[in-house]
Amino acid sequence: MVFGHWGKGLRVNLATGDIAVEPLDESWLRRYVGGWGFIGYYLLKEVPRGADPLGPDNRLIYATGPVTGHSVAGGGRHMIGARSPLTGGFAASECGGYFGAELKRAGWDLVVFEGISPRPVYVWIEDDHVELRSAEHLWGLETGPVQQRIREELGDRAIRVSQCGPAGERLVALSNVMHDLTRAAGRTGLGAVMGSRKLRAVAVRGHQRPPASDPEHLREMSRWFRDHYMETSSAAYAEGGTPRMVRINQQLGGLPTRNFQEGVFEGYESLTVEALQERVMIGRDTCYGCPIRCKWIAKVESDRYSVDPAYGGPEYETIAAFGSLCGSDDIEAVAMANQRCNALGLDTIGTGATISFAMECYERGLLGPAETDGLELGFGNVEAMLAMIERIGHREGLGDLLADGSRRAAERIGGEALEYAVQIKGQEVAMHDPRVKYGHGIGIATSPTGADHMNSVHDNGFQTVGGIYDLKPLGVLEPLPYDDLSVAKMAMLRRAIVWRIQYNLTGICMFQAWTPGQVAELVGSITGWNTSVMEIWLASERALNMARAFNAREGFGLEDDLIHPRFTRPLPSGPVAGKGFTVEQFKEAMATYYRLMGWDSTTAAPTRAKLQELDLAWVADELGL
Repeated sequence: MVFGHWGKGLRVNLATGDIAVEPLDESWLRRYVGGWGFIGYYLLKEVPRGADPLGPDNRLIYATGPVTGHSVAGGGRHMIGARSPLTGGFAASECGGYFGAELKRAGWDLVVFEGISPRPVYVWIEDDHVELRSAEHLWGLETGPVQQRIREELGDRAIRVSQCGPAGERLVALSNVMHDLTRAAGRTGLGAVMGSRKLRAVAVRGHQRPPASDPEHLREMSRWFRDHYMETSSAAYAEGGTPRMVRINQQLGGLPTRNFQEGVFEGYESLTVEALQERVMIGRDTCYGCPIRCKWIAKVESDRYSVDPAYGGPEYETIAAFGSLCGSDDIEAVAMANQRCNALGLDTIGTGATISFAMECYERGLLGPAETDGLELGFGNVEAMLAMIERIGHREGLGDLLADGSRRAAERIGGEALEYAVQIKGQEVAMHDPRVKYGHGIGIATSPTGADHMNSVHDNGFQTVGGIYDLKPLGVLEPLPYDDLSVAKMAMLRRAIVWRIQYNLTGICMFQAWTPGQVAELVGSITGWNTSVMEIWLASERALNMARAFNAREGFGLEDDLIHPRFTRPLPSGPVAGKGFTVEQFKEAMATYYRLMGWDSTTAAPTRAKLQELDLAWVADELGL
């Protein structure tokens, strides 16, 4: 018997309506584990080289991990992947909440969608019952009404709904996949992939308990975390959630301000967790199996805005993207921006950053009233910011240009616009400035999904003995400063970044402070594998290299791993004013990192030797190595 997984995947051909069960044997499951491992495998095996991300040859993959669906902190996450319409490369996004657990409890380890439906549909999964249903009556609606109608139509308010939103329907490259209105599989444009398939939603209801090898030990670990998480780094998320990062990054001098031109924001106090609690927050929310309750719920009823708590509340990334990055200290406007993005199915990071880019273009004279339909799109104009969210989501006016992301918009605007499009591989940089954490810059530059903070580390936390506690089982024994790009720092990054990828395999949330040893213990108690930190680390390295290999096959190279030029110029003010790294220093550090990772220093692709070491000779063959 397979534990931790069900040993079966679901394949849905949207073009023909065919539905099939795909067996997954234990050796395959142990090799690829879940999440990124599953996604990388299917993308490399089934998506032809050069396939149109919005065409019928792409795949849309929902993947769980061995921990997903089990009643333990970390049991709520799943992953979605495809070839990205935003970057053209590997796309994968991780999502919390309840949908992933529901999918696992319905009896499925993964779902592979192929083909394009001739008409709008949604897929209804209730345990072994799977059917395609018409979504023509849902097409064009925002996420709230779609979820409500699906639940009413199927007669069960406990159904979990994953959907692309109106932005995905319109193939907006900044679109995401929303779950339960409050949890986003953001970044990389997965909503557009879903919308291009005419797949409006996936509705799931499960009634089965995923099999665990040692359920009693699993219960013991769950109780331990419940009783002790406030003694770990999880306490910070329980107390302040992610919005606490506003004050922290301001103090570091790296709070992204006015499109990363600055790192300190004069109005930051109005965006802090204290301001949120006072002005817009009415409660807390959590994910399946998690006691932390790091999510905030917002409500606003004023002359200007009506913010519905059904859409949750803004996280740090959203607060910074629609706050300091756009030059705004209006927390009610930020809460409204969060609601409108969730209702339309837009990635808040990419959307906020792209609007910030447009604001800088406007202030520098590259865009004018003729292009903005009269909007004064300068920094700090929150009404213009909110109007642009609507226009991007509906592809109207300037929004049609911005809907494909800042890089493509900059290429069309011309002039110096590319200098203001702060992105890597076509994906906008998240709300963390690498000038206050140099190693983070290496991570976002080499992330296969583009500038994605979730696939990097925040090395300003590795400056103390306590900060490297969880890295010691990986062989990191000495802390290093944030502004270090030495060989020792690259070795630290290799261990830390690869371990971070395990969250994208197992289904565990990184806010849950399981140590590496506990992760291995948790996975072992669920799967029955005699696993270890080393095996999980190698599985993570395998998944990362598959993602890099997919990008290499699609033509990505060294030039796609460059940090944006804005970050090679020192910040003008704040604690780190005048400090920074040069292009040459960064390239030298990257060359060292490539060598340590086993990536070719001229192509940036994994070497055949590295792929063979990871039992991926078939991937080397795919790349022609």
